Amino acid sequence: MWAVRASSRGFVRGACGAILLLACAAPGCSKKKVDTKAAPSASASVAGPKPLSPELAGKTIAKVGDRVITLGEYAASLERMDPFERMRYQSPDRRKRLLDEMVEVELLSQEARRRGLDKTPETQERLRQVLRDELLDEMKKAGPAANDVPEPELRAYYDAHKDEFAEPERRRVSAIVLESGATAKTALAKAAKASPAEWGNLVEQYSTQKNARPAPTSPNELAGDLGIVGPPGHPRGANPRVPEPVRDAAFKIAAVGETFPSVVEADGKFYVVRVTSKTDGRERKYEESQRAIRTAVVQARIREKEQALEKDLRQRFPVKIDQAALAAMPLPPPNPAAQSPHGAAPGKQPFAPRMPGLGAVPPGHPAPPAKPQ
Repeated sequence: MWAVRASSRGFVRGACGAILLLACAAPGCSKKKVDTKAAPSASASVAGPKPLSPELAGKTIAKVGDRVITLGEYAASLERMDPFERMRYQSPDRRKRLLDEMVEVELLSQEARRRGLDKTPETQERLRQVLRDELLDEMKKAGPAANDVPEPELRAYYDAHKDEFAEPERRRVSAIVLESGATAKTALAKAAKASPAEWGNLVEQYSTQKNARPAPTSPNELAGDLGIVGPPGHPRGANPRVPEPVRDAAFKIAAVGETFPSVVEADGKFYVVRVTSKTDGRERKYEESQRAIRTAVVQARIREKEQALEKDLRQRFPVKIDQAALAAMPLPPPNPAAQSPHGAAPGKQPFAPRMPGLGAVPPGHPAPPAKPQ
């Protein structure tokens, strides 16, 4: 049974929200038929489903207790899948399995209601998040398409945000990382005039970090690789593997292949720093940035709508916050997983809003910077 769920990821993604809504709905509502005028379609072709007639959309294909599942609802579950996932449901057997999944969702949601799980604070909070996301998604769908943004608006945005389309210089940094300052000075003296191959040998000999190369097939001179950084202070130039003092030192090195003349201390460790490659900065022209500009303009419009809606909602439903009570809240103990460079621990992820306020994508660069070659 669970293998079927794994093979129908598109349906399950849509069903997750449906389970919450079903669990919190009154049982009497389960008899209500779908609006056949807005019923989705049932075809599973990549080109797109064909619309159902109102009669077909309202046709009952399964009953689970008092709950009626219509062909229109079945078609909606297909449409929620991406086109290639939908292709897997061409055969009658696959279609039957999908219906079995819908029946299983309904059975579990009814049992959840019977056990009172729809009334728990956790379920209510998840339902609020589902409703929030549905509202925001509805606003996005009602917004302008990227291709509909007029040319003058695109050029005006580019002219006002040129700094966001400038690619900074980037440097690839390698380092010998040591626990002792005295040992670091010894390694620095040898690294100052070391050839690329000799540098690799010094990393193997001295460095306490043995994740030496970007890949096993990388040349020996890339031993001790920490990754790529941009200029100090640049908002898109940081690298969590490179402490800021090391980043600063890397941009004081005169040429590729040279070693910083002093030992760099950072986070209680000692670094012998070397630059192994660099990519010059450049300004991305309007013509090559149009796609990113269109995306940024659409996101800006969506943010404006969401902020306007939040302002309106705060006026209609006054918000009062007890700051004193909030300040009295004892802080939870630190979570070691949250301090891990790999993020939160597996399992349930903490809820985080999609943006301050209602939840749109936060402002910033419209597209990730291109990776240097």
